[in-house]
Amino acid sequence: MVFDLYVAQPESVTTPLPAIFVAHAWDGLNAPIETIARRVAQLGYVAVAVDVYGKGIRGNPTGDNAHLMNPLLEDRGILQHRLQAGYLAIQAIETVDATRIGAIGYCFGGLCALDLARSVPACLRGVVSFHGGLTGRDLQDTQPIEASILIEHGWDDPLVPPDDYWAFANEMDARQADWQAHIHGGAVHAFTFEGANRPEQGIQYHEAAARRSWKSMIDFFEEIF
Repeated sequence: MVFDLYVAQPESVTTPLPAIFVAHAWDGLNAPIETIARRVAQLGYVAVAVDVYGKGIRGNPTGDNAHLMNPLLEDRGILQHRLQAGYLAIQAIETVDATRIGAIGYCFGGLCALDLARSVPACLRGVVSFHGGLTGRDLQDTQPIEASILIEHGWDDPLVPPDDYWAFANEMDARQADWQAHIHGGAVHAFTFEGANRPEQGIQYHEAAARRSWKSMIDFFEEIF
């Protein structure tokens, strides 16, 4: 099976740069994710959006994409395999410093970023999950997580029940992770997406939470790199 990558980087790269793996939401590697990758590249990183659905497979940005996402949630081993393949592809890019890799993800992609950290790939320095799923259900890894972890989450997100917070915290502590969580009051799911406007489904853009979480991500990567 073949998968897509979208690479964004500063205009002139004279020495290898740290790279950021950008994991897409449930609607696939689309224009909004490419925009995020370009925004990350403006910070001085090689940003690579990684597709986990398959070349040319895209969801509906305003529709139900469970048929694409759920098979991977039901077999997290396959998901981790695809994430690891994307990670190795990033390390092979000529302009990337393969010893300094980070990851970010949104919604389903936030869970993907965490699952990448759970698989403990070499040289992954840290990951950021924006309003992502938290639990590592059905994953049997027990080795210490080496990457630092930052969670940016909306307190009122209806898609992540309170029990998931505790399960995640217990898992991170059991695996000796360096982790932190920033909880944004008044924010629900997808709070970083400007076009999110389905409050009846708990999906809504929140300007302050989006701005603060982005700044938090910048500080996080400056620290780990």
